[in-house]
Amino acid sequence: MPFPHWFEDRPATADTCVVPTLLARRASETPDAVCATFADGSRWTYGEAWTYARQAAAGLSKVGVREGDRVLLFLPNGAAFLRAWFGASALGAVIAPLNVALRGEILRHAVVTADAAVMVCHPELADRLAEFDAGRLETVILAGAGTAPSLALRTLGEEVLWGEPLAETASPEPWDIGAVLFTSGTTGRAKGVLCPYGHLGAAGAVSHGYLGPEDRIYIYTPLFHTLALGAALSALAGGAPMHLAPSFSAQTLWADVQAAGCNRLVGLLSSITSYLAASVDPGAKAPFDFTMMSPITPDTAAFAKRQGFSYFAAFSMTEVSVPILTPVDSQTYGSCGRVRDGIEARIVDAHDQPVEVGAVGELILRANQPWTMNAGYLNDPAATAAAWRNGWFHTGDAFRCDAAGNFYFVDRLKDAIRRRGENVSSQEVEREIAAFPGVLEVAVIGVPSPHGDQEVMAVIAPEQGADVSPRALTEFLAARCAHFMVPRFVRLVPALPKTSTNKVTKDQLRREAVTPDTWDREAEGLRLRGQVLSA
Repeated sequence: MPFPHWFEDRPATADTCVVPTLLARRASETPDAVCATFADGSRWTYGEAWTYARQAAAGLSKVGVREGDRVLLFLPNGAAFLRAWFGASALGAVIAPLNVALRGEILRHAVVTADAAVMVCHPELADRLAEFDAGRLETVILAGAGTAPSLALRTLGEEVLWGEPLAETASPEPWDIGAVLFTSGTTGRAKGVLCPYGHLGAAGAVSHGYLGPEDRIYIYTPLFHTLALGAALSALAGGAPMHLAPSFSAQTLWADVQAAGCNRLVGLLSSITSYLAASVDPGAKAPFDFTMMSPITPDTAAFAKRQGFSYFAAFSMTEVSVPILTPVDSQTYGSCGRVRDGIEARIVDAHDQPVEVGAVGELILRANQPWTMNAGYLNDPAATAAAWRNGWFHTGDAFRCDAAGNFYFVDRLKDAIRRRGENVSSQEVEREIAAFPGVLEVAVIGVPSPHGDQEVMAVIAPEQGADVSPRALTEFLAARCAHFMVPRFVRLVPALPKTSTNKVTKDQLRREAVTPDTWDREAEGLRLRGQVLSA
């Protein structure tokens, strides 16, 4: 297969990217075709999906949601998420989905930043809302199995979303905001990215625009991420059924995709390839025939060839619409590809001046078509202006580009850690660790993982005479942070290395990495997993 060619660089239209427009058309043209299947074996047709959307829209309207309002979604992948998403969109409201692993101050910040009066929440997550002042949030609709605690907020059952369908739905345009998606807080606290429908549609079309009615895509990455949300939108645009998995296991992913009858996969991360290779028969053909796989390495390319599927790699982030991707079955190892149609890219120095070929600089981007990239950050004009200075979006990521036009990710200028598909803000983790008794100073860094990404490491200088127990610290953080944020490695030092201006020299800590005196949580038998929610 050649360079991906399914994306067309042309102005976005409602018929290609706006949820209620797509649902209404599919329900009219192919009402009995399958729209979505779920882990419990249930399924929706397009006719049913449009009815459920209008029912949810009516319910949200009754609790005060109006066109343009934001609705928080604190839900795992599943029917409840789709119902709330489709309903909010049919009402002309904007979804603000939250990572279900969030808790404590990090969750509070996201809830307050969203500035929404209504949340649709899984009952088993509701207890986290009792831990803080939720700002303008007034009403929580509990959707899903499980028992919720008593909250000071008004709580309603999910039956409020099952009433008489709304007669007249909204008609958003590509330039209207469809979602507020939160960054991982890699430059401090998480920011709410304003995502027009055109942006979400472009992100999905570049990665999954090949989907058609004969395909079925397996979505196991969470819908609060751009990758999954764009894939679901592309499935609607192409008339392809989607299967929503609430979570995944690398050891069973192969069998799970096969059981769901899917031939496409939302994304196969290279970091799990070693697990897959150990859990599948080398002679077994993959149940899917095509997927995204980043980064491409000799091992992952060999695995794909052996198991009989094609792949491409790409670079993207919440704010941009997959601007760089590789040819299909590329063997340019380490590269995330070349600039796609519809995007201009430069690698620049601190003054936005282009660097020489092969030199490292910051990747900056802009799109040919309006509304196909982010529209800034919610209630944060300073961050918006900084990111969009000089008419280009500044990614904050260090890249280099070779003479053939292949781009290579080098590092994050912003202080982030990439662990098992999640971006972790070192500043957020440092803030939580600093609250632990006896911690004087802390620096959180990423150290290489054998899986191709990073592990989280905390280097701590205790207060004089304090006894900081790594095990106790782990238990403390597990109750306050997402599981993937809790450091695997903890190193105690008398003092953190610093520059003459008293800034911690994290580069030195990264070079030293895991030293013989470093405590390893996994070696101690402490493995953290995300909460498994009832279907």
